[in-house]
Amino acid sequence: MKRLQLRAARAVLGWSQERLAQASGVSLPTIKRLEPGDEPMRVRLETVEKLRVTLEAAGVEFIPDNGGGAGVRLREPSVVASADHQDVVNFPGSN
Repeated sequence: MKRLQLRAARAVLGWSQERLAQASGVSLPTIKRLEPGDEPMRVRLETVEKLRVTLEAAGVEFIPDNGGGAGVRLREPSVVASADHQDVVNFPGSN
């Protein structure tokens, strides 16, 4: 994951840095340190994995740098009715 992807993933979800910290278990100071700039991240693999898993569970799909540039997008959600008749949004792969 690149710094740009981390910022973009948070933006498409409308999440604050605080919300990402709470959801991922990564400290707020670490997230604030990771987001700025374009240079490669210098961080433990475990930290990047926590962020990736959290963002993917929320519906973010990471697009690799395949010549067109790395990026993010939201997966297409499917809405299903739950047993209590409230709509539930399911993202493929988030079960």
